[in-house]
Amino acid sequence: MTRFAMGKLKKAVVVESPALILDELLESQGMEVVRLSYVPDEEQLIKVLNETEAQVLCKRSKVAVSRLVIESCPHLLVVQLCCIRDDSVDKKACADHGVMVFNDPVSNGRSVVELVVGNLIALSRRLYETNDSCRLGEWDKSNQGRYEILGKRLGVLGLGNIGRGVARAAEALGMEILFYDTREVSIELGREMGWIQAASIEALFSQSDCLTIHLSASDIEGSSNKDILLEGWLSQLGAERENSPRIFINFSRGFLHDPGILIRAVQSGHIRYAAVDVYPYEPRKGDAWENPYQEEPKIIVFPHIGASTQEAQPRIARRVTETLGDFSHHGSVRETPFRPRQSFSLSEQPAAGKALLLVLHSTARGTKRAIDEAIYEAGASNLASVHRDFNEFGFAYDLACIDAVLTEDQLSVLIDRAAELTGDNDAIRSIRVVPIGH
Repeated sequence: MTRFAMGKLKKAVVVESPALILDELLESQGMEVVRLSYVPDEEQLIKVLNETEAQVLCKRSKVAVSRLVIESCPHLLVVQLCCIRDDSVDKKACADHGVMVFNDPVSNGRSVVELVVGNLIALSRRLYETNDSCRLGEWDKSNQGRYEILGKRLGVLGLGNIGRGVARAAEALGMEILFYDTREVSIELGREMGWIQAASIEALFSQSDCLTIHLSASDIEGSSNKDILLEGWLSQLGAERENSPRIFINFSRGFLHDPGILIRAVQSGHIRYAAVDVYPYEPRKGDAWENPYQEEPKIIVFPHIGASTQEAQPRIARRVTETLGDFSHHGSVRETPFRPRQSFSLSEQPAAGKALLLVLHSTARGTKRAIDEAIYEAGASNLASVHRDFNEFGFAYDLACIDAVLTEDQLSVLIDRAAELTGDNDAIRSIRVVPIGH
């Protein structure tokens, strides 16, 4: 069933306790905001979204937005992630039902970078275990297993926003940067910075003194990165380096490797120390958690606090409000996991424009024609438009500035015509009309 909305986005539900300033900022955009004091399960989430008729769900990384949630909540038009991670959202279900997904790949970057660099130094100097031994009354000043990071080679797996930030900070502290990425834009950026490109992930491990992981949930072709790190690679860390600290850091995704292979690499001595902030299973707030690294003290663990700083959360709130505001008022799209690192909008709205028409639809042949015909048959003109295909997810987005405000009856004609031309009753997945100047 096609989702309809007239005007700007009006109602939002906020879960998982993003910064309180988010509510105030959303209200300044004209939205009613309901913030939950608890972390809802699937049934509770469906209930509150339907009771509030929320068009927007703002969340962090834990609460799952499943296909059942999407199909059960017909008013929902946007899932806004107050974080970079998008693996808690069934993006294909959102695409199938005309729900946009946005995230924030930028605002938590500095906080994560500082945590990574801090741990590079702390682990290189054995600070965690030295603190423990001092508290037991031991006095070990030996330099055994203690290293400066100056002159050491840092391997960076994934040169996204955070990976680049870590590389820059580490380079400023005198480290040499080796990187691996499959995206052309990242490869070009790395080369422009003068960093060394590894021939493979295996080479990255063997040729690095320290290694930090900054991968997304899926690769450039959309395949999951689950268990992408192989045990043989971990056992090769620093193999081609002399007197290497052999430090491994994963503050990226918990499912990139099985905990067991990291434990074995540390216990065998192939990795001296590791720090982990993400896990295959992470509990909801208040739930019990079993630390998979409990028995290995050389693997330092944190409860996913990479972005948990006083500075990052308000910064995220401001940025996601801008993202939502641009989409609500102008139909502009930026920072969507459907097409990372790309944005699009109408560069300018013609003076004669009376409304914006936002249509999420299938990529079936004839759907775009149905939109154009509906505008024409309504006696309106398409003054300016932008079209984007999201082929990986099987949908497209059309944003048009037209010289009339289409009625619900006229929009129904559009839906029927698209179904007729494509043979798909769900060819049009969601429609929103935003009158200009209101």
